Amino acid sequence: MRTLLAILALAFASAAFAQSGAAGPANPDPMVEQRMKVLAEELRCLVCQNQTIADSNASLAIDLRNQIRGQITAGRSDGEIRDYMVQRYGDFVLYKPPFQVNTIALWVAPLALLVTGVIVFLIVVRRRRAQPPLPGASPRRAEIEKLLDGP
Repeated sequence: MRTLLAILALAFASAAFAQSGAAGPANPDPMVEQRMKVLAEELRCLVCQNQTIADSNASLAIDLRNQIRGQITAGRSDGEIRDYMVQRYGDFVLYKPPFQVNTIALWVAPLALLVTGVIVFLIVVRRRRAQPPLPGASPRRAEIEKLLDGP
């Protein structure tokens, strides 16, 4: 039983070390790494969905960073690399999607929800102010409300 536990512990430890080495090339070119970082900060991690691929440690993000490095090394421009990623993964891969017909809900929905919320709030406040006092309300309550409303 101890032998099995030792083998499992060794397997988990070696897997952790193997994963840590897959993050990038051994001798990175500083110019390629700078361009890759700028591009990676514009692209969303498809696994994490709330991180850029520059910030994510998911294996897919590591693969995408390596793809970007390869395309930079092949001489492709930043626009070509972005277009390739959009063609392959859709507009969702862009951290700031473009304003298009198919993404209009992403841009309009927050504003529409805010306006709707303000309108509902104003309607509720007006209705509460317009309500007559409850029939069983005490005369003291009416006096207090009169004082609060002011002269």
